[in-house]
Amino acid sequence: MIRTVDSPTHVSAPVLAAYSYCETVTGQQARNFAYGIRLLPAPKRRAMSALYAFSRRVDDIGDGALADDVKAARLEDTRALLARVQDGAVGEDDTDPVAVALAHAAQAFPIPLGGLDELIDGVLMDVRGETYETWDDLKVYCRCVAGAIGRLSLGVFGTEPGARGAERAPEYADTLGLALQLTNILRDVREDAGNGRTYLPSDDLAKFGCSAGFHGPTPPEGSDFAGLVHFEVRRARALFAEGYRLLPMLDRRSGACVAAMAGIYRRLLDRIEREPEAVLRGRVSLPGREKAYVAVRGLSGLDTRRHTSRLTVRRRA
Repeated sequence: MIRTVDSPTHVSAPVLAAYSYCETVTGQQARNFAYGIRLLPAPKRRAMSALYAFSRRVDDIGDGALADDVKAARLEDTRALLARVQDGAVGEDDTDPVAVALAHAAQAFPIPLGGLDELIDGVLMDVRGETYETWDDLKVYCRCVAGAIGRLSLGVFGTEPGARGAERAPEYADTLGLALQLTNILRDVREDAGNGRTYLPSDDLAKFGCSAGFHGPTPPEGSDFAGLVHFEVRRARALFAEGYRLLPMLDRRSGACVAAMAGIYRRLLDRIEREPEAVLRGRVSLPGREKAYVAVRGLSGLDTRRHTSRLTVRRRA
């Protein structure tokens, strides 16, 4: 069982200001993430915002316009800052609000901060321009940039006392992160190609005649692009099904947060499946009202109850 540590009732003004900064970053830049964490109580919401703000900093370095050697150096500087947080060397008077907030969150909750080291490793893979021959190769990258975030988040959420199979919760959180990342990869296939990045495994691209890449609003000539997308959608759905085993292990509001974030990506996956070529014409997204509906559905516990009932049926069978 993974327990959360009760946050202190009093949070100092400097720490609150640092958290406020992180919540502003999250609200302005986290399109889907913010809908989920709104459902959390304040201490958990603040901690998740601190994790997001640090992660966003890492991602922004990797996605920026700097030379690759400068990016690599800045990522190592960020790793050094993380080491200071891990060593308890960041005080409330530190000038970096993200570091202050993250340090406080790590004291309040058992967050496995090594996951942020993994995130930095994953972004360095982007900087080096790595490509992936097989799904097993791509999984290594996805675990760094998304699975690790799932495990970090679980440190904030914790698991319910007595939850069945809770020892596997980190595994399920990791798998759910993979599902979200594969959905991101499908959604952003054209944008990534424009930035010189290819994430889908080269084995899969070759199988469906898509090795030429995606550089326009139409699929490569003679390819089975829809077949490729549907193949990857099935893989993502299987990951979601496995990752959703986490939901019954969480308290109501943490489960609602996870269900909301995962639900938004599941609906994106549905849209991509219905119209595969849409991802070549622009970014597929959900309107705000639909995201709000998914968040309310998560808070109602419908997804958690549905998944729990499915698990019960399987066990009886």
